[in-house]
Amino acid sequence: MNGQIFSALAEPNRLDIIDLLLEGALPVGDIAKKLDLNQPQTSKHLRVLCDAGLVEVQPIANRRIYKIRPEPFQELDRWLDSYRRLWEGRMDRLDDYLNVLQGKKPLN
Repeated sequence: MNGQIFSALAEPNRLDIIDLLLEGALPVGDIAKKLDLNQPQTSKHLRVLCDAGLVEVQPIANRRIYKIRPEPFQELDRWLDSYRRLWEGRMDRLDDYLNVLQGKKPLN
């Protein structure tokens, strides 16, 4: 798992940008306006997200349109899935144990 992804997502404004881009591609000016940020600040956040590989930019005339790249989020989901399975297994064992304590299930 790429640490640069976590670093990029650790900043609340960048998370807000990602959430906004989930709805679809947007030019930097629209992102800035919707999040009540100034354009230079928004551009810096977008640069960090681009460098981390989370978004990509498509220049169209004098506009820069940003959209989410799905691959890093798919990689993040696969990484998190191993932890999900671990905790689901532990929670299932805890549930079984609690059922035994409550007399709802015999001890194996």
